[in-house]
Amino acid sequence: MPHYTTENIRNIAIVGQSDAGKTTLTEALLHQAGVINIPGKVENGSTVCDFEPLEKEYQHSLSTAIVSVDQHGKHINILDTPGYPDLMGHSFSVFPAVETVAVVINACSGIEMMTRRMLERATEQKLCRLIIINKIDTSELDLPKLVAEIKTTFGKECLPINLPSENGTKVVDCFFNPTGESDFSAVADAHTEIIDQVVEVDEELMEVYLEQGDELTPEQLHEPFEKALREGHLIPICFVSARTGAGIPELLDIFTRLIPSPLEGNPRPFLAGEGAEATPITATPDPDKHVIAHVFKVTADPFIGKLGVFRIHQGTISKDTQLYIGENRKPFKVSHLLTLQGKQQLEVAQGIPGDICALAKVDAIQFDGVLHDSHEEDQIHLQSQDFPAPMYGLAITAKRQGDEQKIGLTLHKLEGEDPCLLIEHDASLNQTVLRGLGEFHLRVTLDKMSKHYNVEVETNLPKIPYQE
Repeated sequence: MPHYTTENIRNIAIVGQSDAGKTTLTEALLHQAGVINIPGKVENGSTVCDFEPLEKEYQHSLSTAIVSVDQHGKHINILDTPGYPDLMGHSFSVFPAVETVAVVINACSGIEMMTRRMLERATEQKLCRLIIINKIDTSELDLPKLVAEIKTTFGKECLPINLPSENGTKVVDCFFNPTGESDFSAVADAHTEIIDQVVEVDEELMEVYLEQGDELTPEQLHEPFEKALREGHLIPICFVSARTGAGIPELLDIFTRLIPSPLEGNPRPFLAGEGAEATPITATPDPDKHVIAHVFKVTADPFIGKLGVFRIHQGTISKDTQLYIGENRKPFKVSHLLTLQGKQQLEVAQGIPGDICALAKVDAIQFDGVLHDSHEEDQIHLQSQDFPAPMYGLAITAKRQGDEQKIGLTLHKLEGEDPCLLIEHDASLNQTVLRGLGEFHLRVTLDKMSKHYNVEVETNLPKIPYQE
């Protein structure tokens, strides 16, 4: 049995533009929680999350990494996602696995394209949102202006839950704490503003607050705070410097005390049936019900084999559990149930609702598939996500004669990992076209083919079929 229950799980996606410091932030959280002794650095390839050789070469995250920390009785799963716009498919893919999306903003760059896209998608999927302003230790920042721009762009529900102090070397809490010194604004004003926003969702508590004028206890505020997050009535803004560690203990405290559990977040939109006859169903986070789990990430390593990463939404998965994949009539038995800590795979005895687990060497597992343990759930699937269409294309041909079949198998594996990668074959032109979201997307894919699979290809602009 896990050492925690579903109510103590927290699932958080760390998203945002490249160079916002997401991987460094994750590293700082792992260090603060005692998982690692010394925080690694992206520039020297020593972080837990950027463990692939290509990520170390590019010094950027190229796919989602999963880590976890245990703090104050809470088990926190953190999903560190890529920030390049060309790789946004990987970021969108993890949204069904979490209750909360934490959008990291570079204090120096402000609101960027991926900031908007991630917050828009999180809003569409009714996920709780959190804004983290990173790099507050940088000199000559105009943080009040950035906060005003966030409110103008994303709404007045974006409110500071803490504020930087002592020139960005510390932060001061504004939610539980009504007083203190900060670098801008007043802690008392920020405290009143966020409490007012929270109590607006609870009429009875608002009456107590207005009539008595007393400070409310954390216990009184917990439920309305969760409700405000679920309804999008509140988007907390917090401040950190992942490089110096300023605000990291406070951010971890927010994760443990305020972020919703799988019992509190909005349920994911599962459907039973296909097309117009599909009906919404709710996967209940009950460990005693039939298993429903959703595969949100697949990797295919030429040496290790296929790895499917999934979120358990209902039921319990243990060693020897028999599972089906979608409408596949043939079950498979779970031989090794895994959790991930970057590249490290740790075997566990059991996974419960809210857990993020993985299975290795199950060839039938596929991205967006649903794992279940009863034919009653054969037609259950998650409501389809809209991914950006892969429009940028390159025609590819084998560099070495006889590699055509190997290239086909490699492309099939890579296409199965990435929802925004598309392989087209035009028989009339005898042409294979690799399509992605941009030049960088395809460059990374071609590098993977060459360095992971030892497959070399020539690239050209795609031919256009002539039609009379």
